[in-house]
Amino acid sequence: MNPRSRAVLAGVAALVVVAGVAVARLGDGPWADPAGDALYAALVYLLVLLVAPRVSPWVAAGVATAFCTAVELLQLTGVPAVLVGHVPVLRYALGTTFNAVDLVVYAAAATVAALVDRAATRHVVRADSPRPGVARRAAD
Repeated sequence: MNPRSRAVLAGVAALVVVAGVAVARLGDGPWADPAGDALYAALVYLLVLLVAPRVSPWVAAGVATAFCTAVELLQLTGVPAVLVGHVPVLRYALGTTFNAVDLVVYAAAATVAALVDRAATRHVVRADSPRPGVARRAAD
């Protein structure tokens, strides 16, 4: 099965959501916030691939990092805090407090996701390969 199939991507995204909720609810200590941020960036990376499965890992990482950065910068306006006050579950998607360290974690996590994606798709045989049966990098 192609690691970039929508079924695989959706399954991995679901696992990332479960891990993120577990970290948010059960996580304690200095590792919990960065772990949650990394999982958030990984989820955004996977969502990019669900929308555009043929995009290169580096483009997906760039889009994920840009999106996460935009959400983090939005926290400087106070808008997410107001929205979370009305709809508490939005805390998981928007956060409430800006933290510059989160920007580094997002970029690092998106890069790791791209490296894992690249390794997982290195030898995938694509239907549009110039010669059937010849392995070719999938979307790189």
